[in-house]
Amino acid sequence: MSIAIQNLSKTYGTQQALDDISFTTQSNHIIGFLGPNGAGKSTTMKILTGILPFQSGKCRINNIDIQSDALEAKRNIGYLPENNPLYLDMYVREILSFEAKVHRLKNPNNRINEVIRLTGLAAEQHKKIHQLSKGYRQRVGLALAIIHDPQVLILDEPTSGLDPNQILEIRSLIKALSKDKTVLLSTHIMQEVEAICEEIVVLDKGKIKDHFLLSEKQSRYPGKSMEEIFVYLTHAERQT
Repeated sequence: MSIAIQNLSKTYGTQQALDDISFTTQSNHIIGFLGPNGAGKSTTMKILTGILPFQSGKCRINNIDIQSDALEAKRNIGYLPENNPLYLDMYVREILSFEAKVHRLKNPNNRINEVIRLTGLAAEQHKKIHQLSKGYRQRVGLALAIIHDPQVLILDEPTSGLDPNQILEIRSLIKALSKDKTVLLSTHIMQEVEAICEEIVVLDKGKIKDHFLLSEKQSRYPGKSMEEIFVYLTHAERQT
């Protein structure tokens, strides 16, 4: 249940968004995918989910090539984009039923009930999405991402804009989901990385700056916090 990227490049016109990046994650890990705004994180995630085309390179999800076998790769992926697009006039249970039909699930009601339990949406399941707080909307987004039981979750800033209590709740949920899944998680919150990630990939200006296990942090960067490591690897002065 790993993600493998090899020599991946992506340009938008004359702008090089990704410049020949390569990395392979371990299975059943939460991978912190870090970098400043504009580093190429969302672009990478959209490529992995099959939303964006790319110029060159290879991407594999569980050893499935996302170009040659796109449909099978997508069956293995759950995606929560940064803006979490939801149909606000739909009820929680209704939107989950809609997503279950998209994935042609067998016994959809059983899976919907399970996902509602897993994401803590039982008390909100009969509400319209526009009635929910942002924290509960994030839970709905996660429920949609996992309803087909994918092996890889790609989560783009899932705790952005949440209050501290909501952040803790979503972190706990992500950690629980990662027991049998690989999770690629982008975030700007270094405390989040320390709290739940086991593997770190740092991207800046479309290039991989480092890739290491969190357990290696102290031997690799003695005495440095994740925030200090992030600044060290991505500070503009180091690019000259």
